[in-house]
Amino acid sequence: MSGRVLSSEQAKTAITQLQNIINGGLTDQINALNTQGQTLSQPDVWDGPLAETFRSSTWPETKAALDKAKQELEELRDQLQKISQNIMSAGGGA
Repeated sequence: MSGRVLSSEQAKTAITQLQNIINGGLTDQINALNTQGQTLSQPDVWDGPLAETFRSSTWPETKAALDKAKQELEELRDQLQKISQNIMSAGGGA
């Protein structure tokens, strides 16, 4: 493991951009997708052969992927502050 520590302006910009994307509504968009998928999954809203396929396989698989993505984004958001502090410390900005 190298003893080198580097903190570039590009690193600081990247962490800020990550924070802005996550905090700027990406998780809200995932929630909106989940809401609309749940709506389409209701037989009294949409029914028929394609709707049955959607309810039985398409939506459950998609919802699982969205839930996993949301969980990972929340974990990343929790780590972003620590990452930001580490970048600032490495650059002498702490």
